[in-house]
Amino acid sequence: MQLTGADILLECLLEQGVDTIFGFPGGAVLNIYDSLYKYRDRIRHYLTSHEQGAAHAADGYARVTGKVGVCLATSGPGATNLVTGIATAYMDSVPVVAITGNVPLNLLGKDSFQEVDITGITMPITKHNFIVKDVNDLADIVRRAFYIAQEGRPGPVLIDIPKDITAQKAEYTPAPKREVPRRTEYISEKALAHAIDLIRSSSKPLIYAGGGVIASDAAQELLEFAEKINAPVTLSLMGMGGFPATHPNYTGMIGMHGTKTSNMAATQCDLLIAIGARFSDRVVSKVERFAPHARILHIDIDEAEVNKNVRTSRFIIGDVREVLRALNKRLERVERREWMDYIQDMKAKYPLGSNGKDILTPQYILEKIYELTGGDAIVATEVGQHQIWTAQYYKFTRPRTFVSSGGLGTMGFGLGASIGAQVGAPGKRVFNIAGDGSFRMNMNELATAVEYNLPIIEVIMNNHALGMVRQWQNLFYDSRYSQTTLDRCTDFVKLAEAFGAVGYNLTRKEDVEETIRKAMAQNRPVVINCEIDRDLKVYPMVPPGAPIDEVIMDMGD
Repeated sequence: MQLTGADILLECLLEQGVDTIFGFPGGAVLNIYDSLYKYRDRIRHYLTSHEQGAAHAADGYARVTGKVGVCLATSGPGATNLVTGIATAYMDSVPVVAITGNVPLNLLGKDSFQEVDITGITMPITKHNFIVKDVNDLADIVRRAFYIAQEGRPGPVLIDIPKDITAQKAEYTPAPKREVPRRTEYISEKALAHAIDLIRSSSKPLIYAGGGVIASDAAQELLEFAEKINAPVTLSLMGMGGFPATHPNYTGMIGMHGTKTSNMAATQCDLLIAIGARFSDRVVSKVERFAPHARILHIDIDEAEVNKNVRTSRFIIGDVREVLRALNKRLERVERREWMDYIQDMKAKYPLGSNGKDILTPQYILEKIYELTGGDAIVATEVGQHQIWTAQYYKFTRPRTFVSSGGLGTMGFGLGASIGAQVGAPGKRVFNIAGDGSFRMNMNELATAVEYNLPIIEVIMNNHALGMVRQWQNLFYDSRYSQTTLDRCTDFVKLAEAFGAVGYNLTRKEDVEETIRKAMAQNRPVVINCEIDRDLKVYPMVPPGAPIDEVIMDMGD
């Protein structure tokens, strides 16, 4: 069957099960968009306000559904506008295929209009990228791109297609989707036996789990594992939802803004079991003082992460779900009452605070959102204080319900990502928790949410400041607030209404429940502007470079 390159592209997307694309058209992708018009009954295209919003939407869609997210942009500035979103997906191991157009083959390398070397630009932030120079290779490249994005440790792949390739014709032969096997070749009996010996000989184990638990759909296996060995569980930011926050073994997040219980447990444990986690600097802080009394067992799909930041005693390379299933079959239940009683005493002694009883606080707002949704919501965030408050105070009990930029820390990520999340999970209530600084970065995507009638609730923790940077300036720069005060005249309620959304101002604690209920009763996008004190801080906090047991609980520490 002879088809144009554009039609071959779309046929291959259908082979991969793609029914949703986020994008923005332009000259170099006109042929693809013309084909999308023909395929509109089989592939739904969401027109974002900016290409970066398309990349973040594809990312959010992938995180919530577990499928590959797809975004599409034209050449030059369209392609470069995807870069931040691609890097965000790369740092958080999210399967995304980004498709860009480029100038025709005969104009490549000639500084043509809207030409950039997007494969060169994205080489460090993709698992792999392709430039298609022969229409006969297009189908194979698309199929390989989707396989690579999902195989092993997931991540983004870019396909750059010159415009003339999309117009040329070639023979298209349908092919079944290639199944992606789980990585198990290194899960040996010897490695499992070593791991079990460590676990059995430990009296004070701690499980530190990360985003790999969610990527491998291993939440149920982690729960069984934790209950079998009766160990406390702490999560990285990317691991939120991988273990239920309501479970008695849960100690909260670990690291710079982790709970004192989690950080002290890491310091005092004799075995640290890291599962699908990469020992980020925000978790480890001072390497020489991290888990100083512990042997470390590292379970991860990516061998490059083993011994990269922290030296391990033993490791198992493989799909986290498969490793945990193998361990669970071989382990018997144990009690460890003394260690677990100590952990429960620590949790009671060092709870998270509320930062004020009578004023409007982010903590109270997040607790109310959890209460009124019954925890059955998808919560996206931007990046900053509000992001950490969300991880601390909203009790995530299921995987794929927390959508946040962990590794890159991308301000402006959340609104686009929440659009992708709402498209991917249309029956779920989606909240995006933002700061006023982050919201301003990509607030244009409100137009997208309104156009497609996506009932996202945007909650802005408005402290009229770049809150996290201001907090650092207060604690470490003698309160020199250089360029972090945002006393601007933007009325977020009027702005929401101008976009066609609903807007509410929230200034009093006693109005929180009523306002959230009104927002949830709407069937269209809502913006809630929450006026909070700009001097509220995220605690606990470990100063940068300090050991994680040196925890500042509040200003008095």
